[in-house]
Formats: sequence, structure tokens, C-alpha cells
Amino acid sequence: MGRAKLPRKSTTIDMTAMCDVAFLLLSFFILTTKFKPSEAIAVTTPNSVAAKVAPQKDYVMVILDKDGKVFIEMDDKAKKEVVANTLNTTRNLNLDLKAFQNALFFGAPLGSMASFLAMPEDQRKGDRLPGIPVKDTANNELTIWMRVIKDAYLGQKEPAFLLKGDNLAKFPAFKSIIDAFKKNDILKFQMITTPEAAPVGTDLWKMNQAGEKREE
Repeated sequence: MGRAKLPRKSTTIDMTAMCDVAFLLLSFFILTTKFKPSEAIAVTTPNSVAAKVAPQKDYVMVILDKDGKVFIEMDDKAKKEVVANTLNTTRNLNLDLKAFQNALFFGAPLGSMASFLAMPEDQRKGDRLPGIPVKDTANNELTIWMRVIKDAYLGQKEPAFLLKGDNLAKFPAFKSIIDAFKKNDILKFQMITTPEAAPVGTDLWKMNQAGEKREE
């Protein structure tokens, strides 16, 4: 006697709970995501295969944009105060110490620095600022900045000097920055670039591969 065939029924899965979880996760990520703010100084750095990471603390960074304008960024507020006091004493600039300490970067001639500090933070954009004068070799104000900054660290460990230049910047402005470094005996600095993988088959690629195998 043959078996009785059982009727086949379609399988249904209730997806309501999964949809609720998906929308909860989506809402969570939307509400907690922090979008990267637009940079005050737009710089597109060249690519390099360098593996060394730029320091995020105790640094002095010179920024060169595509138009050849130069800016300075420091992270140590205590040293900023020393720099401001020195500039006020030697140049009689009457700079606001608190505003100087809170400034994210500096990008104006010394004579206009007080006006620069008086600007609202949201108006300090690289394309609206003149930058620190460096094109005239007789009036390279970056030399003054570097001398004052270096004196602020006198007797202490010097900061990491960084140079972040745009890929489209012209050589004369870059040379003026190097001249300002040399005149203040700053012979060691780090270039900020966009990292990329080493080409396959090169010696650096083989070293990286060997290092990864050792870690495994």
C-alpha cells in the first residue's frame, strides 16, 4: 500500500521584527554620525608610499596651498602664549593672548595679525586670507615666525616640524619655506602626504609582506 502524500505548504517568515531592527539601526547611525567639517585651508597633498604617521601632538605645521599662500598651525596653547608675548614685545602688535591661543591657524602678515584674530572663526578661510608673506626674500615673515616659535621651545624638546603642501603649489613658495627653516637651523622636518600602497614587486612591498608574515 502506497504512502499517503502530505500536501506541501509554502513557508512564510515574518520579517516585521527584522525590519524594525534594521530601521532602528539606521536611525542610530544617522543620529550619531558626525560629518567631517570642511577644512579652513583646502590642500590636496601628493601621494607617497611613506609608512611613517605624522604626529598628532607637539607639532608645528607649515601649510602651503595651491595659490602659494602660507599658514602656520600649532597645537600647544602654552607655547602659543609665549609666541604671542614675544611678538607683542618685539613687534608691538598688541595681540589678544586668548584669541591667539584659541586660533586654529595663523595666516596673515604680522602687521595685520590683530585684525586676523578679531575675525569670527567661521570667516577664517584660506581663500579669503592673504597668508604669511614669503614670496619676497627680503621680507620672508615665515623666518620671523620660525625664530619666535623655536625660541619658545628653548631648553625643551623641540616640536615635530611638519610641511603640508598642495600638489599644485609652485616651487618658489616651497623654496621660501625651506629657506625660513634653514635660517633657523631647522634641518629636519616631515612632509605630509597621502599614503598609498607600495607597488607590487618593489623592495618596500617585499619588506611589508615579510613583516606581515612575521606578525602572523
